[in-house]
Amino acid sequence: MKKKGFKKRPTSKGIQLKKKFGQHFLREDKYIWEMLDAVQLDSETSVFEVGCGDGFLTRHILQTDIARLWIFEIDHDWVVHIEKEIQDDRMTVKEVNILDVDFSLFDSHKPWTLLSNLPYQITFPFLHRLQENRQMLKEGVIMIQEEVAEKILKTYGRGYGYSSLFFQHYFEWKKLLKVPPSAFYPPPKIFSRLLYFKPRENITPIPDEKEFWKFIKLCFKQPRRTLENNLIQTHYDVAKIPDKYSGLRSQQLSMNDLLHLWDNLRD
Repeated sequence: MKKKGFKKRPTSKGIQLKKKFGQHFLREDKYIWEMLDAVQLDSETSVFEVGCGDGFLTRHILQTDIARLWIFEIDHDWVVHIEKEIQDDRMTVKEVNILDVDFSLFDSHKPWTLLSNLPYQITFPFLHRLQENRQMLKEGVIMIQEEVAEKILKTYGRGYGYSSLFFQHYFEWKKLLKVPPSAFYPPPKIFSRLLYFKPRENITPIPDEKEFWKFIKLCFKQPRRTLENNLIQTHYDVAKIPDKYSGLRSQQLSMNDLLHLWDNLRD
């Protein structure tokens, strides 16, 4: 007897989708073409994909003239499916959580191009791994939650903060198509966004870089508070805050402003 309120889990290719892995599979070609058109692919390009699922994006990538495609898939069922259904010598499937990967693995065929519909829950941890290993990356396009994409792209105001400053400092970003829930199976409850990005070639050096990013987190700890109120209970001497920043919220300061502030407070 069916339990009251029980919902049958969605399936694809006869395989039950797993909520814990955030499996929402793209079903509209135009978003794939947007991804492929945004990057330069040729016979020497190394591509990697995170979370192939039932292979909708994978098949499109393999229709292009690339050197290799490495797939990182955590779900054993989909690893088995893809290796059975897609026969291509350029494709290698690795059953592993991408967050656990030693990125020195990529050294032999770098630089790499990333094309991926990322599971929403790993977006920021994964982007931090890319930042740490950006020397292996040429460029990429990712599909992420619209709200998260906007946070990364913000340059001031509400939503602007540590993530905006951090990822814009190390990468160049370009906003691509917004993707409705109806483009996926099963449809998520939110909109998604395609973002193109590549590592910046010339990055402004930051004195005491690791400490600076900890400082930025403190500056934005309570976004509605003024910069001084966020820092007053820390070890930083708020008396050294320049007058022009006094009374302002961190959301009103640019990266250059915050670097200037850092020069005043870090001693």
